[in-house]
Amino acid sequence: MESRPMIVVAGELNVDIIVSGNDVMPEWNREKLVEGFEIVLGSSSAITACALASLGADVRFVSVVGDDDFGRYCTNELQRMGVNTEHVIGLPGIKTGVTLSFSTPADRGLLTYAGSIPLMKPELVPEKLLREVRHLHFGSYYLQDGMRSYWPELFQRLRSDGISTSFDTGWDVANEWDREGISTLLGHTDLFMPSEEELLHIFPADQVSDMLESGLPPVAGLVAVKQGSRGASLRELDGSVSWAEPYQVSPVDTTGAGDCFNAGIIYGYLLGHRGKELIRFANACGAVSTLGIGGTGSLPTVEAVRKLQAVVKA
Repeated sequence: MESRPMIVVAGELNVDIIVSGNDVMPEWNREKLVEGFEIVLGSSSAITACALASLGADVRFVSVVGDDDFGRYCTNELQRMGVNTEHVIGLPGIKTGVTLSFSTPADRGLLTYAGSIPLMKPELVPEKLLREVRHLHFGSYYLQDGMRSYWPELFQRLRSDGISTSFDTGWDVANEWDREGISTLLGHTDLFMPSEEELLHIFPADQVSDMLESGLPPVAGLVAVKQGSRGASLRELDGSVSWAEPYQVSPVDTTGAGDCFNAGIIYGYLLGHRGKELIRFANACGAVSTLGIGGTGSLPTVEAVRKLQAVVKA
């Protein structure tokens, strides 16, 4: 692999407003005190982009934000974390998306104001950039309304040019799950990275192993499934499935752990990792990310991942 592979992340941008503690769920007509509050860079695509830059990739972000303080904050944070934002556009009269995250050490709940999130369009993805890229990734399939029908054609074209592709679905707030659209896109995808719950909503089955072994439509590449405290599973090109335990750490905030896992899958794949080596690398990236507040509070580095792998059994 080249020393700094160029990766384009084309995706949504928003801020995360994180309320954290052991008891963070609001109750009507009652006020509570919580232990923590932060405003940080959010969005699956952005957190994955920052983690990829932290691991050592040359990352170019393509997106839209509102022409407002939150939009400028998102752009500045990406730049601070080493992500190129030349192709992030501010839209006049539009508010940048916001996610409220209620986070405990074990889990989280989210409320999102869409704002600029669904307004990314195909014409904003520069052709010149696509001719230079090594890999293209996007997150939040169900939130990117303006791009959804465009992804299969773009992925097919990129793969024919030797450029690898990946995506993460995120949660479908409409509860429709677009099985047909996902199935079509999987035929042109090198790395598919849903959570266990997301996968079983798209392709219903009793358990992940059943789905991975026999329930998926034709898939062009690898499928890595995030299973939280149970680790992660990886379906290979030949249909075989490997599984790796999670790394046992003391999490501060789980926000963005799955997105950093995504970065680990992408970067590890470009490094040439396959099988259990690949899934363990991604698990370690996800574990490192839980040691700070917000999705970018503790970004994985290759050094931090190797250190964790050396001292913590998985």
